[in-house]
Amino acid sequence: MPWSESVGRWTVGSLLVAMVVTVEGAAAAQVIDANLAGRFARLALDCVEREYPNKISHVLNGDTDARTPRELTPAFYGCFDWHSSVHGHWLLARLARVLPDGTFVPDARRALARSLTNTNIKAEVAYLSADGRATFERPYGLAWLLQLASELREWDDDEAKGWLAALTPLETLGAQRVKEWLPNLSHPIRVGEHSQTAFAFGLILDWANVAGDVVMAELLRSRIDSYYQDDRDCPLRYEPSGQDFLSPCLAEADLMRRVQSPEIFSRWLTAFLPDISNDVESDAAPWLKPEIVTDPTDGKLAHLDGLNLSRAWMLEGIESSLPLDDRRRRALNESAQDHRVAGLASVTGRHYEGGHWLASFATYLVTQRGLR
Repeated sequence: MPWSESVGRWTVGSLLVAMVVTVEGAAAAQVIDANLAGRFARLALDCVEREYPNKISHVLNGDTDARTPRELTPAFYGCFDWHSSVHGHWLLARLARVLPDGTFVPDARRALARSLTNTNIKAEVAYLSADGRATFERPYGLAWLLQLASELREWDDDEAKGWLAALTPLETLGAQRVKEWLPNLSHPIRVGEHSQTAFAFGLILDWANVAGDVVMAELLRSRIDSYYQDDRDCPLRYEPSGQDFLSPCLAEADLMRRVQSPEIFSRWLTAFLPDISNDVESDAAPWLKPEIVTDPTDGKLAHLDGLNLSRAWMLEGIESSLPLDDRRRRALNESAQDHRVAGLASVTGRHYEGGHWLASFATYLVTQRGLR
């Protein structure tokens, strides 16, 4: 089904017109559809304690490692894989924080309380610390882990403070893994899936700023400058690959706007993505169109639904960092809105291949988590 037909189930108004809440630490009030947020929360609640099906990224060191997901990682065993479980918990914390009166909040709090215990996190630390697991979930899952910690750090709530205290040993281990890895990483990873560095760096840098980890922030900025500062003519025309859920070009630009002034970023973007349309006419052709998923029951092909969502927030981030009179803002804004509508229409939960993770991407988009 073409994306333009599929969005008939959702009007732009039903997605955007809702209650206004002020997100602590954000620059402006957020417009969040309470019903949509509730649906996203229910998708996460359906999976964070759903053990199977499960894909374990697992190095076995002996017979004793042949155990169930719940035994191996008792906090983050659901949602098909470890990183999806982590960002499923982030989703619950995020929506409970920005919509504290939502009908889903009591269930979200109970789920967080069951997972984020001292006992569970101690087992998670032991699992990650075992031989052969130094690269476990690096960088994608570790980035989402730090994003979860960041959400809890910014949540002025007694329960959240307790969950953060429990999570801190794993947060510390995750951050240390990144710090040990970055000096040895000779090149950036420019792919459209989990190992991409640009997207992970953005999440981790946002965490470092919240946590006050100056060492991490300086290390990341050094790597970002080394990897990306001199990049030119990113081949966006060759994107996407058939199972991408992240755009290498847009993720890099969304990262660079975090570390550059608007003036410097504008010049960098001109060299990096010179083909962004500066046509301000209302009938101008779309600059970047959403992608179409041909089979949502195929977990890899369904990645393109996530690509539409991540493109939307990355385009919004890029636009937000340009001067108000920059002629490229129109193309960026219109493409962002097209991708937003197409992406949100895909978050139905009809198929677990997308249902176990797309709501997290949608939540990151609609709550503007990346815009600080």
